[in-house]
Amino acid sequence: MDLSQALRTTGAIRSFTAEPVDDATLAAVLETARFAPSGGNRQPWRVAVVRSPALRRELADLMHPVWNQYVAIRDTGATPFAHGVPIDVAPIESPNPLLDHIESVPVVLAIAADLRHLALMDADLDRPSLTGGASIFPFCWNLLLAAREHNLGGVITTFIGRVEPAAGPLLRLPQHHALVATIFLGHPVKQLTKLSRQPVSSFATVDTFDGEAFGD
Repeated sequence: MDLSQALRTTGAIRSFTAEPVDDATLAAVLETARFAPSGGNRQPWRVAVVRSPALRRELADLMHPVWNQYVAIRDTGATPFAHGVPIDVAPIESPNPLLDHIESVPVVLAIAADLRHLALMDADLDRPSLTGGASIFPFCWNLLLAAREHNLGGVITTFIGRVEPAAGPLLRLPQHHALVATIFLGHPVKQLTKLSRQPVSSFATVDTFDGEAFGD
């Protein structure tokens, strides 16, 4: 598979077969993913390969209320947990196959970042900081691309960040680290071959963000 095809066909996969992912394959995925770029090449990532069914269940039980709140906000038409979006909406108890059956997911990875190695260029602005993610989320994306090479699929979820105070101790999160994501991997029930995305002209403009559309 060439790079363009991989980029155009690596979507979020949430349904996996019962086929296990052996340690050698997971090691190969991590081996490739580690070449992700990061600020100053500081490589701030830490990965916990969560195998314990009991620990998985504890993490899922922490994340499921976040999912319920997500669904409730989403159903109002708003983007859940977006900046400026109120969250005082009653949660809606909703199924989530990944969390409901987390014990049977082939691979569960908890991703953390060392905050001492993230350059928060926008930390002093009057809005949530975003720029530090440039040093950790390319690694998460590399994991999905590397998994695709091995005919695996997966999804990046960030619910765990909202329950870090409770999840961190369960995972023995090191000092100065933050929980960034949970990544689920496995053999897809159905491998996506075509993704739906907006055309370039819908998001790219010339010179300024209100300039003429680029790509028309």
